[in-house]
Amino acid sequence: MSTSKREEVSSHLRYIRQELRDLDQMLGKHGLLPEMSELKEVYNSLDALHQLLSGKVKKKPKPEFDD
Repeated sequence: MSTSKREEVSSHLRYIRQELRDLDQMLGKHGLLPEMSELKEVYNSLDALHQLLSGKVKKKPKPEFDD
């Protein structure tokens, strides 16, 4: 893996880890479920990371979640 791709993957992972920490704290402190938009954001980040690693760019699918 090239250095720039490795740095991009590392950046994606840092962002995703922080988002998951925030969601975990929300669940732990308040017992509340996160907003659907927050879950979609993490899902999209994971999907972007997967595409980066697999080298495949796919068409943006229709949202799987109902608002």
